Amino acid sequence: MSDTVNHPSHYNSHPSGVECITVTEHMNFNLGNAVKYIWRVGLKSEDPIVDLEKARWYVEREITRLKNVSRGTNDAE
Repeated sequence: MSDTVNHPSHYNSHPSGVECITVTEHMNFNLGNAVKYIWRVGLKSEDPIVDLEKARWYVEREITRLKNVSRGTNDAE
């Protein structure tokens, strides 16, 4: 029986047997979410492009954050 709350199948179906959270809990929020969306491409949503666009959104947000850190600002966007 599947545990849809603690171990959803779309985060446990990787061929390595590793659960997504095992990897992403060691990342910051933006990178962890990007990996999460890449991990489950085509498994949760019907359109894999949507998952990839969401992943890109988090990657772009992280790029902006890092640029702002290097400039000494705190703005997310």
